[in-house]
Amino acid sequence: MSGYGMGGRTAVVTGAGQGIGRAVAVALAAEGVRVVAVDLKVPEFPEHDGLIVGRAADVAEVDQVEAVVDSVDGPIDLLVNVAGVLHLGDVVELSDAAWAHTFAVNTTGVFQVSRAVARRMKPRGSGAIVTVSSNAAGVPRAGMAAYAASKAASTMFTKCLGLELAPHGIRCNVVAPGSTDTPMQRELWDGDDASAVLAGNPAAFRVGIPLGRIASPADIADAVLFLASDRARHITMHDLYVDGGATLRA
Repeated sequence: MSGYGMGGRTAVVTGAGQGIGRAVAVALAAEGVRVVAVDLKVPEFPEHDGLIVGRAADVAEVDQVEAVVDSVDGPIDLLVNVAGVLHLGDVVELSDAAWAHTFAVNTTGVFQVSRAVARRMKPRGSGAIVTVSSNAAGVPRAGMAAYAASKAASTMFTKCLGLELAPHGIRCNVVAPGSTDTPMQRELWDGDDASAVLAGNPAAFRVGIPLGRIASPADIADAVLFLASDRARHITMHDLYVDGGATLRA
């Protein structure tokens, strides 16, 4: 127990079936937070039975989002937007469907879930929202235009939301991971070899990772917990890069 003082609160975490979302749900439960874990298929957490409840919903479908949020008993204290998809491809070859799906999940999904939860937080005058974006939102990536643009949009959306909700005591922040050991990241590797990610690729205008390691999902979850907790009570509209220095904080 790291003692963030969040015990007894209720959180909604999207994209909780694997990777960063799952790590966030588990970390919150370890703090005594009741977690509603949302993914396309009902995520299961047998080792956290009672604290984590799985729910199935597509964040791109507004009716499903509203139904899940309405199903939560009592106040929602925390929201963590993690659900995301990645479609690779040069712009001239990218399909309309890939572009639309990327924005439907990564941007519209963040909007729809945040709006539904904020409507419940606002009358109470308290709450915290954290959106897991990407360092690609701030640095151009070849072959990742749809992903980077969608994450940039969700980043700015979260900051604007934070400005609107600040007078109501609700904080909204962003965590921007770099390369993290998740199923999505491993799809980009040659087998299990992450050395190319660590070294960078000058031909793709991409530097390596100065700290010389791939982040674990737990590294990102730690950043999320801090921003969601009262230890960050005077921090809002912040964009925290957790990328081992990969973007040189450009």
